[in-house]
Amino acid sequence: MTIPDFISGAHPGGAPVVIPSLQRWSPGEGGTRLGEGFAVEHSPELADIAATLLADIAELTGLSGSAAVAESAAGKIVLALDPELDFPTGNATALTEGYVLEVDGGVRVGSRTATGVYWGTRTLLQMLASHGELPRGTAVDWPNYPVRGFMLDVGRRFASPGALRDWIRFLSWNKLNTFMIHLNDNEITKDTKRPWDMAQQAFRLASDSPWLAGLAAEDGSYSRADWDSFEDVAEQRHVRLVPEIDVPAHSRSFIRWRPEVGLNGGDSDMLDLGNPESTALVRALFDEFVPWFRGPAVHFGADEYAKGHSDEYRDFFNAIGSHLRSLDKDPVAWGSLTVMSGGAGAPGPEGYNRDVAICAWNKDWYSGQAAVADGYSVINTDDELLYIVPFADYYHGKGLDARALFESWEPHIFGEGQDLAPGHPQLLGAASAVWNDLVLLAYNELAVHDLVKPAFGVLAQKMWAGAVPGLDYGDFMSGAKLVARWPGREFLA
Repeated sequence: MTIPDFISGAHPGGAPVVIPSLQRWSPGEGGTRLGEGFAVEHSPELADIAATLLADIAELTGLSGSAAVAESAAGKIVLALDPELDFPTGNATALTEGYVLEVDGGVRVGSRTATGVYWGTRTLLQMLASHGELPRGTAVDWPNYPVRGFMLDVGRRFASPGALRDWIRFLSWNKLNTFMIHLNDNEITKDTKRPWDMAQQAFRLASDSPWLAGLAAEDGSYSRADWDSFEDVAEQRHVRLVPEIDVPAHSRSFIRWRPEVGLNGGDSDMLDLGNPESTALVRALFDEFVPWFRGPAVHFGADEYAKGHSDEYRDFFNAIGSHLRSLDKDPVAWGSLTVMSGGAGAPGPEGYNRDVAICAWNKDWYSGQAAVADGYSVINTDDELLYIVPFADYYHGKGLDARALFESWEPHIFGEGQDLAPGHPQLLGAASAVWNDLVLLAYNELAVHDLVKPAFGVLAQKMWAGAVPGLDYGDFMSGAKLVARWPGREFLA
């Protein structure tokens, strides 16, 4: 496939309405309609994507088609891999996730990768949803950042398996590719004033291994079959799952199960890193559960541990990061190294392994700038900008400010003079997050989704394409409503 030289930047007045918007659009004349009995032609490597596209078109439009190589009077969509496809950008993500969508009588989606073809089919579906037909022209599209994510805390509040599968589909519809699932956590007792032995706590994976008896939460956990279903949907929808087992803090579920590994004689939610059994237990947990995880990365938390234990914490951080590497996983951790190395003004964190991706969540604990200066790759998860604590009076309890994000945020923006350069080579991308801190408050997973939805398209826009000159907030949100219906849902409205 050859990309025409005349393609220019997407123009909000003429480009198709899709979320996130296209990087480039060259318009043609008129439109192309699919009819009953349309065909999808594909190579064997793209059979699964073709099947998903057929099912999604049927759900969203009511039209039935088939996988075929013959011409069809009802229209034909061609899905193709093209290893020589080039893009008008130096951004490496174009080669791994970019695509070209051509509409001129027929329809052709081409990419160097199956993932790129899949994203092209999402654009095709949204064009059908927003226009009723496929406007003729050529789209050339790619993401600005390789990590475009969302995190859900199921440790403090269980989400049903059907809801998690829907979250994956919801991310995918918005071309977000990273779903972080926070699998264990506990009540914040300094807020609730309850003793640790009464605190809500949960670990959400349920293994059949006898040595793990009694660990899984009784109010909801995921079996291996549940987790396999998440991985299956994620594979179908080209989303990477990043499971998180949070240690050595936020670990009350492990201390309830094995009190001997708890700091302060078990009267805490922190593992005693002076006890070798704590690190041995965490290694064993990852040995047990990493085989469940198909994606390349695993998150081990590492946030908000007790000050004054810097040497023990550093040894633990290095040991668990190295252990995940030995299990062929890329380790991810919450940024904590400024505080754990002595606080602001102290020397940088000496002796820490640098092969861990850092979620820069708080500028005091470890800012994105500090992490980059120390040599780490960074994901922007800034708490002031990107956290939701449902119905709290802090961290956007009523949902993120979509307008503010649209008008002033991009993945390189952390605020308070802590921004990175746009497209910084160590900036992997960004992820928003839901933290269910208020464990004693009654609300359900549908309420959580309702809080997240209003700003989700804005976040997707900024992570994929960034700001588009001439596209204002009102027009963007009007367009988002046209493509709000997404295929495959089981549970979430």
